[in-house]
Amino acid sequence: MRGDLLKKELNIFSFNDLLEHFPYRHLDKTKVTPIGKVNMQMEYVQVAGRLTDFEIIGERKSKRLVVHIKDATGTMELAWFQGIHWVEKLLAIGEEYLVFGKLSFFMGKPQLVHPELEVRTLQNAEGKSLLEPIYPTTEKLKARGLNGRSIAKLTAVLLPQIHPKDLPENLPPSVVATHQFPSRYDAYRQLHFPADQEQYEAALRRLKFEELFFAQLRMAMIKSNRHRFSKGVVFDKVGDLFNEFYHHHLPFELTGAQKRVLKEIRLDTAKGHQMNRLLQGDVGSGKTIVALLTMLLAADNGYQSCLMAPTEILAQQHFNSISNLLKEMKIEVKLLTGSTKKAQREQIHAGLQSGEVQMIVGTHALIEDTVQFKNLGLSIVDEQHRFGVAQRAELKLKNNMPPHVLVMTATPIPRTMAMTAYGDLDYSVMDELPPGRKPITTVHRYETARPAVMDFVKQEIAKGRQAYFIYPLIEESSKLDYENLMKGYEEVKAFFPEPNYYISMVHGKQKPDVKETNMMRFKKNDTQIMVSTTVIEVGVDVPNASVMVMESAERFGLSQLHQLRGRVGRGSEQSFCILLTGSKLSNDARERLKIMCATNDGFLIAEKDLELRGPGDIEGTKQSGVLNFKLASIVNDKELLELAKQTCDALLTTDPDLSSAENLLLKNYLLTKKGKTEWSRVA
Repeated sequence: MRGDLLKKELNIFSFNDLLEHFPYRHLDKTKVTPIGKVNMQMEYVQVAGRLTDFEIIGERKSKRLVVHIKDATGTMELAWFQGIHWVEKLLAIGEEYLVFGKLSFFMGKPQLVHPELEVRTLQNAEGKSLLEPIYPTTEKLKARGLNGRSIAKLTAVLLPQIHPKDLPENLPPSVVATHQFPSRYDAYRQLHFPADQEQYEAALRRLKFEELFFAQLRMAMIKSNRHRFSKGVVFDKVGDLFNEFYHHHLPFELTGAQKRVLKEIRLDTAKGHQMNRLLQGDVGSGKTIVALLTMLLAADNGYQSCLMAPTEILAQQHFNSISNLLKEMKIEVKLLTGSTKKAQREQIHAGLQSGEVQMIVGTHALIEDTVQFKNLGLSIVDEQHRFGVAQRAELKLKNNMPPHVLVMTATPIPRTMAMTAYGDLDYSVMDELPPGRKPITTVHRYETARPAVMDFVKQEIAKGRQAYFIYPLIEESSKLDYENLMKGYEEVKAFFPEPNYYISMVHGKQKPDVKETNMMRFKKNDTQIMVSTTVIEVGVDVPNASVMVMESAERFGLSQLHQLRGRVGRGSEQSFCILLTGSKLSNDARERLKIMCATNDGFLIAEKDLELRGPGDIEGTKQSGVLNFKLASIVNDKELLELAKQTCDALLTTDPDLSSAENLLLKNYLLTKKGKTEWSRVA
């Protein structure tokens, strides 16, 4: 039964899984805090004392076991709400116990809830085992006697049965020597049961490096093999279409960043290998123009191109922009989405198969089996994190020779994230805004200042400008979202009555044509105010809009706040973003708002977002297994990540196939990670 619970609760199926279930902290058993010295500044505490009494209080769900232990300085209460009868069997009045747990206070008095508890023997009283591992566990396991210390006992039984040959070296001797790492076998032993703090830290550094290094190695090998062996269509000329647009129809001078990225794309697509490039540019940095010029490059070389966007709104936006820019040129551009009428859809399918349609913009409708191209040479995926890996891969199958792939995102990706989650892609950054754009002024205001905020919006509208009011989405309840939005809409209407003001409203429940009509009314300035949920996060470009009011701004994530803010500041006028919140804010929310008011730099914001939320919560990384590190953190171990990347790059530069005798270790280890070692399968 315990074995089944370990499988279910902690995914521990084998000896290997148990060995890689690492302690989250070590407890120095010589450090026992006198009960009288326990205070609110402490997070975890270890105390020792004699058990004076215990009782079970309450019934059913409110039932709890309350225990009192006493030392020379005072008395402390311990409490259990689950596994009560199992714990009760361990207790003996008058016995000395060693107790460790997370400190809380109840009625002003210190209390340990569900603590680790063991009889205080001579061995642990004298602290012979200086650093005792404490392992992650769950309430269900604790209820069956498998707390953090019990798992330590299982690991202590396992370790003597493992020999150096069971944990063979997986890093080349030169790497181990250069960085003065302990052997892999020693690192595992010292991580679980360290002799001292110094050896523990050396073991932790070694195993963190290993995780980061192999993540880099896998990505770098995919990238290296693509550069060396993949076949791709060749765009070997910059022809009439590209030159005509560039010299006669380009509405503005390209920024230095746009020119640099275009050069990288031109070099990539001329080599005869498939391009796989990630283009990230902050909101408003001009990615659409780069995408269009790349599509013209494809057309000049006789190839079709497609641009896939995650929503109909964004696809329509791209189509309108591209059609408008190409209106004086003879190029066939079409739009294909879920709401394209059947007759029109059939016409587009025929045009793609004949090659008459040179460029197509659309949603995931583009990856349907019925969509066939004559010669697709370029696939562009916008806001790529919103598509699954499988969806993106489908576009590669639309031609016998895989088309070049350009994935774009306006969500800045921190460097450490780019090195890990997207390390197999070539990487371009556009970190320059077009000239004439002014930084957006961002301020935080509490709900009590709403009348002043509304007066400010009225002043901007009086200057001929427009405004957004954005409401957050609570994913668990679309009904509640709708109610909040409608309530907000009525509130805005009360401040901005017709006929002096007109308001558009957009939300996810509207039919596409209604949504489009409301967007177009705002775009044409028929309405001065747009009340919306976050559906306008991408794809709405109204240069005349100069104010954004974000309602309940504390409920938005940092990157989302930045994305939404990018809907204003798209013209030459000064723009404003007002973050409106209630008065009660968590520390995290306060920090997010402070960062937003301090900077417009999307890359700095992305770094801060990563620090606040961690990589698991950043959009798009959940589908990426490379971030599932057991020990390493791309937030806290940046220096080690850089070291791993440098080591990996140097190694692959001299031995790209890992064929040297020294590097065969790496090759073999990559095989063992596929479950080919015998001992790792022992249940």
